[in-house]
Amino acid sequence: MSPFSDSTLGLLTGGYAWLPNRMRTTTDGTFRTRLLGRPTIALRGPEAVAFFYDEEHVVRTTALPDPVLDTLFGQGGVHTPDGEAHRVRKAIFRALVKDETGIAALGNHVTWRWREAVAGWEQDRVTLFDETAKVLALAVCDWVGLPLSDAEAGEMARDCTAMVDGFATPGPRHLRARRARARQEKALAALIISSRATQGSDAKPSGLEAVAWHRGRDGSLLDPHAAAVELLGIIRPTIAIAWFTAFAAHALHRWPHHRDLLGSDVEGVYTEAFAHEVRRFYPFAPFVGGLAARDLTWRGEKVPEGALVLLDLYGQNHDPVLWDHPYRFDPHRFINANTTLDHLVPQGGGGPARGHRSPGEDITVTALSALAAELARLSYAVPEQDLTIPLSRMPTAPRSGFVLGLT
Repeated sequence: MSPFSDSTLGLLTGGYAWLPNRMRTTTDGTFRTRLLGRPTIALRGPEAVAFFYDEEHVVRTTALPDPVLDTLFGQGGVHTPDGEAHRVRKAIFRALVKDETGIAALGNHVTWRWREAVAGWEQDRVTLFDETAKVLALAVCDWVGLPLSDAEAGEMARDCTAMVDGFATPGPRHLRARRARARQEKALAALIISSRATQGSDAKPSGLEAVAWHRGRDGSLLDPHAAAVELLGIIRPTIAIAWFTAFAAHALHRWPHHRDLLGSDVEGVYTEAFAHEVRRFYPFAPFVGGLAARDLTWRGEKVPEGALVLLDLYGQNHDPVLWDHPYRFDPHRFINANTTLDHLVPQGGGGPARGHRSPGEDITVTALSALAAELARLSYAVPEQDLTIPLSRMPTAPRSGFVLGLT
């Protein structure tokens, strides 16, 4: 790989558009540059997904920088190990989502908490993003066996959204994210200690107990901090579905005919397709990264050991080679039998056999489907506000948070 100019500043200013724009200048779907001085190669497409998630090619143990771990993922969490250590730790999550019953239970909690929140709204206007984050905090903590008061749910929602909002930027947002994670990790570690002291290892199964009593490859319990990181690794991504919910409202506002289609969807087929299209169409994760495990070759290009390898998620979700009319919002594409979910990578990719595809995808689709259906049935107006979604900001959302005028 020959020397290239550093693109760190371009990434910070270009946001979601940075990598797709660079990819358009290439002929082989590969872009070469440097980030923070490190040789970097960016890939896109189904073959790239398979290449990226092959642990003989790309590892993540040292790929995530400390600023990301200190805010978004946590130090020592499931996102950092590779190989068998990753799969053993991921068993915590699979225990929660091992069957449709567990996922459906979360969906029921989301629907119940949403309807409870709507019934309690007393003001004329609410900010959907904020209200949904609190609903999701209540629902997911119900689900994992950690009931919260309204005040505690509000704090949990604010902290978890701060973790996501500040991971990719320097300055005040990043500092808020670090403080939020430290606060929640401390509280949850104390909860883990208390749970172990008051409950036996044969306690009633729950997400909290699954984490508290999880044993690693050496047979020992996780230390309380690591357990807190893993418990937060269930809660924080679920609360982050607030971003997708704001996007769903944005789509219903721009293309209101989907409200009727969702409202008349008895079997949930269109609702799920709508959730998939929200995840494809709107910007969430720009890319994922890892380090080359050894000297590699990608389409004839040498990739030296230790080089940064990026998988272009946002670009792949809008690639005209993979999607007909990629900038058209069309949930029907996911009802068409010719469409494959293997091309859809809003939260990453990789097959289940490799152990890396996010176990939270089913959670996201279930919760987002439930919230989209509820939004379609809710009577509200959309007052004048700034609904711009700036691609230069990561993560992004409608600037207003999507304000609902209740009717």
